[in-house]
Amino acid sequence: MLARSGTREAVTGVDERVNQARVLYERVVYTGEAGLLAEADRELDAAEADLAVARGRLIHTRFQLDREADPAADEEDSAELPLFERATRLYRALGDVRGEAEALFWTGCLYQVVRHDDDAAVPLFERSLALASRAGDKAVMSEALRHLGIAAHHRGELETARERLEESTRLRRETGNWPGAVANMVGLVYIAAAQGRETDALALLDEAEAMAQAGQADRVRQQLSDARAVVSGQRAPGPA
Repeated sequence: MLARSGTREAVTGVDERVNQARVLYERVVYTGEAGLLAEADRELDAAEADLAVARGRLIHTRFQLDREADPAADEEDSAELPLFERATRLYRALGDVRGEAEALFWTGCLYQVVRHDDDAAVPLFERSLALASRAGDKAVMSEALRHLGIAAHHRGELETARERLEESTRLRRETGNWPGAVANMVGLVYIAAAQGRETDALALLDEAEAMAQAGQADRVRQQLSDARAVVSGQRAPGPA
């Protein structure tokens, strides 16, 4: 999943915006420059949007971990969608194309991952990809492409799924997101196996396992182990 920045960096950015709003407020109090209030509002809107995405991400990840621990734990947190929708509106009003792309991506994740609704999710991912491409944000592009690939896989469109995941993997490598690249390769292993390309699947597994050893990616290593069991015929494939 997408990590826009580390927690410390995200908090620092919000703190800076709130502090700037305070500075502008003080200028207005002492100078009477009322026009600065609109600038202060924009600073606070940007901070609110960043916090909404950050909080929504935590809710989303908590849902995923709970469901991994207990597949029956599939209850949606009602706070998640309003957070991402609020962030989308704020970023759009601010003209923050990059921020809007990320907020739309996370909204799409809620529909795809939590609600299992690819029909609703795909247009959001496509819009996110278009905006992220315009902003030159490779991290958001890679995430939208990954989830468009997952949707294609769900539809049985294996070659489209492969193309999307390969492009996402390329971008993740470029941005240094090696755990993310390995996670994509898990999907590519399943696609290769479904297409009867067993040699390719095994080669991908070997490469991904070597990459995973270099980082702290225990969840991904477990996914690779599961994928190898599927490819070797030791267990049936699970859901995409």
